[in-house]
Amino acid sequence: MGLTVERKDVDGVALVAGCDGHMRFGFTERTGGVSLPPYASLNLGSHVGDDPAAVTENRRRVLAALGCEGDIDRLLVPNQVHGDHVAVVRSAVDAELGRVREEIAQGADAIVCTVSRVPVLLCFADCVPVILTAPAGFAVVHSGWKGTYARIAAKAARALMEEAGCSAQELKAYIGPHIQGDEYEVSEDLIEKFDAEFGWENARCTRLLNLSQAIQQALAEIGVPDQNIEDLKLSTVRENDRFFSYRAEQALTGRHAAVAVLTE
Repeated sequence: MGLTVERKDVDGVALVAGCDGHMRFGFTERTGGVSLPPYASLNLGSHVGDDPAAVTENRRRVLAALGCEGDIDRLLVPNQVHGDHVAVVRSAVDAELGRVREEIAQGADAIVCTVSRVPVLLCFADCVPVILTAPAGFAVVHSGWKGTYARIAAKAARALMEEAGCSAQELKAYIGPHIQGDEYEVSEDLIEKFDAEFGWENARCTRLLNLSQAIQQALAEIGVPDQNIEDLKLSTVRENDRFFSYRAEQALTGRHAAVAVLTE
């Protein structure tokens, strides 16, 4: 496919990382940080009850693993609200970053960035992380069932195409660790809701919901080639030793991340 990511260990920080031109990105694992149980150890979420100083240090370590520790003051981490709002970063000047920080504090589940040296980090513990890359920008997307139903990945892809001035054929999509379709049992009503939206017939035979399938379908519908979409097929539930899982750990857990940065 031409899409390549690999598992790396950088000074103890484990992540599944890749690069695309001047883009560096990765999906972190749960090891290599300083957080104590039940957040051990590389918890990147500031909203789960962990020591804020530990979260700050963990984020520094992740950026160091991507080679952009010096840009930590520009790091953008949104307040994720399971919506479909896509924030856009067009400049690294303080006023613009201040505006974006105010916007994402109100709630955003995707950030599109076409600016060098502005890292973007979103947090996960079963929901689907999606990183989109373009020749001159990227997007990081949080896609739980609500965002998936609202086609947030496709919405972010359209915004990225507009901001980066590229076509859907130039986009690449990487789907990170999440609860898999054979693990995610939902209500009959929710299965029927997805069937109606995506033209499926799952409700007749199962209550297992495949979020990745819906995300890939939504991206394909706007023209992203199938060969440009890579699902890493990493399970947060079966591989709970590598990734945080809200379900497997009964809600008391940390958060891993999808993070990306455009280098100069």
